[in-house]
Amino acid sequence: MVEAATAKFGTTQRKDAWWAAPLSTFGILSLFVVYSTVRAFENNYYAAGPYLSPLYSPLLLFNWWPLSPALLILWAPAGFRFTCYYYRKAYYRAYAAHPFACAVGEPERGYHGETKLFLFQNLHRFLLYAAIVVLVFLWHDVIMAFNFNGKFGMGLGTLILLVNTTLLSGYTFSCHSFRHLVGGNVDCFSCAKAGKVRFKLWQGVSSINEHHMLWAWTSLFSVMGADLYVRLVACGCLFDVRFF
Repeated sequence: MVEAATAKFGTTQRKDAWWAAPLSTFGILSLFVVYSTVRAFENNYYAAGPYLSPLYSPLLLFNWWPLSPALLILWAPAGFRFTCYYYRKAYYRAYAAHPFACAVGEPERGYHGETKLFLFQNLHRFLLYAAIVVLVFLWHDVIMAFNFNGKFGMGLGTLILLVNTTLLSGYTFSCHSFRHLVGGNVDCFSCAKAGKVRFKLWQGVSSINEHHMLWAWTSLFSVMGADLYVRLVACGCLFDVRFF
């Protein structure tokens, strides 16, 4: 096998489409970044009836803030996702080709981990708390999406926001930092306070942590889809289907 760290860039003996994963990751992440950036600065069509776009939640409107209200809150979920352990692997490979793929030659340069340029990656565990706060507001938005002029109802937008927030919850609480917070820092569950409860919580988080990559991608698509739906309904391009 080719030693990736010493071989010429792109050199490999692999016969499979090893380039497909980093290339698709590059395309999808680039699409999301461009779309979410445009929407964040658009500062329009962020609410339609009882629906609020997840990119603008919580909606903070202040006279002293002349820019889009999305810019006041997006740093929390965006920072949490950008510093995510899984996404680091994904965009390191897709954008920096480091490592490009297993047993594939890499660019000749040093790597210092999260000690220099990417020192901010260590903020991930703190951004988790901010992401949980935003998640509380998103669930509030889901509840409000059942309120149609003071009457209980449900539309397609209600279901879309519900699915999106569920997927975001799965992504947030399957996070490695949350798993460590729940029980990873305990050497002996039977010796710790509320050890049995913490052990059960740790087992539950561990079970969904196994699918963290799936939560990461599905929630990425759901956020973009939910925002797009709210925008299209708000601008009159779509009619929201009401079930009752």
